[in-house]
Amino acid sequence: MFGLTPYERQFFAPFFGEFEKASNSPGLPGFKTDIKDTGDSYVIEAELPGFKKEDIKIDINGDSMTICAENTKTTEEKDDSSYIRRERTFGSVARTFDISEIRSADITAAFENGILTLDLPKKQASAPANRRLEIK
Repeated sequence: MFGLTPYERQFFAPFFGEFEKASNSPGLPGFKTDIKDTGDSYVIEAELPGFKKEDIKIDINGDSMTICAENTKTTEEKDDSSYIRRERTFGSVARTFDISEIRSADITAAFENGILTLDLPKKQASAPANRRLEIK
């Protein structure tokens, strides 16, 4: 299941903490994912609390899949000076996964209660062709 490990963790494992901080907006940590192997497919469950379905984009480019989510600060007419402290942040998060062993045309996604669930069907392993070589 090495293929679904995020690119950042495969190649930059010792520097992952710093890379994660640099790749996201300040104050907005990267999102967590669980990956399950169900036999004929993989299931990714990504925690994206505070995001709406419209805020999430899933892009497939060749053998990679990128999940991006972006919160934008909404401007309101009311006076912001009444806040003593604001801890809710706005920004974007993104993770990229290798999907070279996945049938990308058959990937499905659902978003409910802050959890993005992706079903990634595995490519069928093809049996090696049997043949007999003729000796010349």
